Amino acid sequence: MSRSAKQVPPVRRGVVSVVVVNYRGADDTIACVRGLTQVDWPAGDLEVIVVENHSGDDSAERIRAACPDVTLVEAGSNTGFAGGCNLGVTHATGEYVAFLNNDARPDAQWVAAAVEVLDADPSVGSVASKVLDWDGERIDYVDGSLTWFGMGYKREVEDVDDGSHDVAKDVLFGTGAALFVRTQLFREIGGFDERFFMFYEDVDLGWRMNLLGHRVRFVPGSVAYHRHHATMNKFGSYRESYLLERNALMTLYKNLDDASLARALPAAMALSVRRSIARTDTDATVLDLQRSPGGEQEETLTLPKMALTGPFAIDYFVDNLPGLAETRTDLQTKRRRTDHELFPLFRRALEPAYPHPAYVRGHDALVSAFGIAQHFVSRLRVLVVTGEPLTERIAGPAIRAWEIASALSGDHEVRLVSSRGVEVTDPRFSVEHVRPKELRAVTDWADVIVFQGFLLDGARWLHHTKQIVVADVYDPMHLEQLEQARDLGPEGRRAQVAAVTHVLNQQLRRADFLLCASEKQRDFWLGQLAGVGRVNPAVYDEDESLDNLIAVVPFGIPDEPPVQRRHAIKGTVPGIGPDDKVIVWGGGIYNWFDPLTLLRAVARLSVDHPEVRLFFLGTKHPNPGVPEMRIAYETRELADELGLTDKVVFFNEGWVPYAERADYLLDADVGVSTHFHHVETAYSFRTRILDYLWAGLPVVATDGDAFGELVRERGLGVAVSPEDVDGLTQALESMLFDAEASAAARAAIARVAPEFAWSRTLAPLVEFCRSPRRAADLAQDLGELEIDSTPPPPPWKGVRGDLKLLKEYLSEGGPAEVVRRASGRVQRLVTRP
Repeated sequence: MSRSAKQVPPVRRGVVSVVVVNYRGADDTIACVRGLTQVDWPAGDLEVIVVENHSGDDSAERIRAACPDVTLVEAGSNTGFAGGCNLGVTHATGEYVAFLNNDARPDAQWVAAAVEVLDADPSVGSVASKVLDWDGERIDYVDGSLTWFGMGYKREVEDVDDGSHDVAKDVLFGTGAALFVRTQLFREIGGFDERFFMFYEDVDLGWRMNLLGHRVRFVPGSVAYHRHHATMNKFGSYRESYLLERNALMTLYKNLDDASLARALPAAMALSVRRSIARTDTDATVLDLQRSPGGEQEETLTLPKMALTGPFAIDYFVDNLPGLAETRTDLQTKRRRTDHELFPLFRRALEPAYPHPAYVRGHDALVSAFGIAQHFVSRLRVLVVTGEPLTERIAGPAIRAWEIASALSGDHEVRLVSSRGVEVTDPRFSVEHVRPKELRAVTDWADVIVFQGFLLDGARWLHHTKQIVVADVYDPMHLEQLEQARDLGPEGRRAQVAAVTHVLNQQLRRADFLLCASEKQRDFWLGQLAGVGRVNPAVYDEDESLDNLIAVVPFGIPDEPPVQRRHAIKGTVPGIGPDDKVIVWGGGIYNWFDPLTLLRAVARLSVDHPEVRLFFLGTKHPNPGVPEMRIAYETRELADELGLTDKVVFFNEGWVPYAERADYLLDADVGVSTHFHHVETAYSFRTRILDYLWAGLPVVATDGDAFGELVRERGLGVAVSPEDVDGLTQALESMLFDAEASAAARAAIARVAPEFAWSRTLAPLVEFCRSPRRAADLAQDLGELEIDSTPPPPPWKGVRGDLKLLKEYLSEGGPAEVVRRASGRVQRLVTRP
């Protein structure tokens, strides 16, 4: 840009600055400016800037006389479309700057429709308008496509506008004929690259914004009409072809990442030469001794200029490499989205673009030789990692990982991996058991990694890679360890809590995006994120709500209602008749739960209602890494002491297969969840209650956590105080025997349950993966990322000092594996059900 930073005027909120570049087209420019007076936008909030690009005629005088209210800027030389636009932006005072070709006219809603999107979504850096021909019948632009060799094009050009493209979507680039950009962003990223002069400067700008993490959004309600439809004939003029060839190479070189550039650039340069030769039917054998002997005395050849467009473009590219290399280094350092994330926006990267048979043969040969087709895949590669086994009997974390893989598999290539074993498959995505030595190859494959638990502790290289990392922290594991680690003794407990806290802090430092289970959890995690420095100006300035950093993604339920294939409890379990009233406990028995108060309440209730039965759905966790905890033993002891075991209270020793859980839930009359009052409770998310909602079961739950509040506020059943035997007894009796109260709870559940369908709960993650990005504060070189290298407190101290085993355990599973091995107990690696 031509002005110094001190000369750039401040931005005025709510104002749109429209830049129109004129070069020997005063009549068109005057008509364009007059058309802007017809847009439905306050005149005081619309600033029109005309850049007179040294036409060498009386254009400046004519425009000044006809349009006295515009800001007329005389360039002094022909700087091309790119330079003219950049010069115009240096004079802009609007919050948004719009570019409009001087031979175009805006629709009445052209400005309003674009600004509505920009105002509503800070992740959108630019709006691409829909552009039609002058009569509004045929398409000029509704999407931007890009070939692997760098040529941008409009596949839909001249199609009839039948309304089929009137859907907003993310695009790689908009057309400079009608485009909106946030003014400050345009200036920060350097505007249009003036080395392009004309052609592809809009492709380069859009691609650059996308890889820097700013979406370009096609908004069909923002319409402009283009008088001189820029239709090239099949091959175009030699000057135009030269500019297209050279600018395509510059666009590739600047914007592709290292791996993509290594494949594409040599092939693209070779193809540029082949294209020039093939399009002119030039005999490329004339210098070949074998194929064309003779003519040694002839010093010159006569060639069409078009045949030299490719070679000359390559020469220009080479001549400008020093400056381009500097630009590329700066841009790639700031990259926030990988090539594989952006490839879907290329639309059809393998399109040859020209139909000449000799050219197509050369294109196909280069695609094959350089592995272009395999590299330029249009589907994002997403790795979902869980530390839970993926079997028929799976607990909450594995269920969540499975549903995440399912939700993402429609748009992306997904691999779901477990470090604990795999026994199931799915046709929609790959399901794999990955051992420690295989982990590096698996993570290197991915563009985006979504994980639970201790992945970063075993894959420390991810701290310094540029892959997009999504941490699923729906379980605050360090709070859970306050209870779970009681069995390790005072020293082991302190060390274990410290180790898990350390691992979580590492996740919070590295993650580009985080998932939590509730608004209350989100507040908790924001506090911890602030503590590790992630609530900072870079993140805040991008999105003041911090939704760009952490999203609420609750556990979910299937979109389809449950179907019972058989009775699994009533009339099936010995001691439970077909007409008994069944209370179901829908998961494992862990130290943070309070089944003891429940047993006492059921004992009281069964005196007046002998048909009451309490069924514990699972006691032995499917993950062999999860021990039976102290509370489970105490529960069995109390049930025996009260004379309830196998009479009123029944324990399912195994774990119900995931696909069969409906058979059990639909045999129940009430779902129950009781817990103690402590900090783990306050921030927990009881996933078992979601199964109750799925099955339409009235809920009786302890108050004090997110679901207790939901049950109480939405009328899903009854929420009771912790350790309140009388209150719990009355609540169970009400939901089991008060038909009116039970019916009201079921009706409320029918209204609330759809809110927790997986298709809704996972929407923030699905949306993020459609346009994944590096976190604003991690966008710089990860080699400079401050990672706490202090090892976690050694949970093995005082238990085992064998250094050889210690090293082995750490390599296999990090500190959690050390605890599991050293204590003789199994420490689960992810989260509770």
